[in-house]
Amino acid sequence: MTSARSAFLETLAPHLPDGAITTDANALVPWLVDWRGRYRGRAAALVEPRDTAQVAAVVRAAAAHRVPLVPQGGNTGMVGGATPAMEGDAVILSLRRLNRIRSVDPAANLAVAEAGVILQTLNDAALEQERRFPLMLGARGSATIGGLVSTNAGGTQVLRFGTMRGLVAGVEAVMADGAVHDGLAALPKDNRGYNLDQLLIGAEGTLGVVTAAALRLVPAVAARGTAWVGVASPDTALALLRRLQAQTDAVESFEILPAESLRAVLAHLPDSRAPLGGEHPWHLLIEATASDHEDERPDALLERLLADALAKGLGDDAVVAASERQADAFWRIRDSISEAERAQGPATQHDISVPVPAMPRFMIEAAAACDARFPGTHASGFGHLGDGNVHFHVRAPAGADPERWYAEAAPGVTRFVHDLVTAAGGSISAEHGIGQMKRDELARLLPPARADAMRAIKAALDPLGIMNPGKLVPLVPDELVPLAPGTDRK
Repeated sequence: MTSARSAFLETLAPHLPDGAITTDANALVPWLVDWRGRYRGRAAALVEPRDTAQVAAVVRAAAAHRVPLVPQGGNTGMVGGATPAMEGDAVILSLRRLNRIRSVDPAANLAVAEAGVILQTLNDAALEQERRFPLMLGARGSATIGGLVSTNAGGTQVLRFGTMRGLVAGVEAVMADGAVHDGLAALPKDNRGYNLDQLLIGAEGTLGVVTAAALRLVPAVAARGTAWVGVASPDTALALLRRLQAQTDAVESFEILPAESLRAVLAHLPDSRAPLGGEHPWHLLIEATASDHEDERPDALLERLLADALAKGLGDDAVVAASERQADAFWRIRDSISEAERAQGPATQHDISVPVPAMPRFMIEAAAACDARFPGTHASGFGHLGDGNVHFHVRAPAGADPERWYAEAAPGVTRFVHDLVTAAGGSISAEHGIGQMKRDELARLLPPARADAMRAIKAALDPLGIMNPGKLVPLVPDELVPLAPGTDRK
């Protein structure tokens, strides 16, 4: 350990409780690799403050000794944003012990939760007050509030409630100099200049450390209706979505997947079964909810609206779940797609978005373009049709060696996909963030004005460059050395 790191830890020790600093190499191992296992790093130590004042002490000491900090919550990110670099000079700043729900106010429909609170824990607390936090993720049992804020997380309910940007009413954070920003008042109107809260949302810990957030709640679900629909094409699916949106505001999830994704899940989960009989090229998972028992039941609403839509040619077959168990089985299919496709072999997985009207054409044409450009591969996409988010996977040729394919072929596939996305007016990151995985691609594709603004903001708010270095912020042009064919910049 260098003298700077040693001095940092010596300065910090009096401000943290016993056991809050870990330097043992074996104990650090679980926190040095990302959830996917793609990125590994090294760290001088891991520190675990218990409150905002202790986080501020950590950041002040880091600034004084020029020690890089890597904030980490549930470590369930998809782009290596919470993994330290291999140089080993950084310290992991774990927010797991900031795990208090400070308040739940059902009258104001607000909760204040610290960064280390697990999403499912927040929802359980809200449900006790007949409220819910309307963000649903597969990692809800491990993802933390700080990480969700810092990556501007989305999920399956964005159609109705939006991403974290719309669900966060205020942020508390420790800035790069150790000063505490308190924006938890959740003021409906506040015109005191730049919105620091919004800068911190989606900043991936590169501007400051989110320690707590005021979050918008909605009434708890009194009843839900969950339907599975077979359709001929994504165009038909979008037409059905538009029709439902014109008839009701109860629909909060509208997922689309191709038949091959369904087949992959059925093969992967031996106790699963297809929701519909017969073959359908595309499938939809639709969920509607009601917060008042006096409203029309969502299952009856979906039965009525879907019967009318199918009669008009906006679908081939449909079933509405007859029980909560059946509804959960539908969602298990959707939530298992990535796992099932991963079991089929190596693939590049892209979290992208395009304008909603362009999504049906993109899903078909981009897949065909990839298949033609990279013989032997197979591309397909599924995702959240209502917000334009496509999870676009390109599977390696049969028999390909995974390590070699990821090293030699996958980077070119990813650049090709990102070029297609950019040409469609979309984004190379819809809901997973940039992290270290997409930083070079962001620098390559981001419009210059936006890239320059991001670098300027980073330089202004973190002049020492100690806040999660190497993540999110695009490289300056001189640092972007062209890649040789078949190589991958890590």
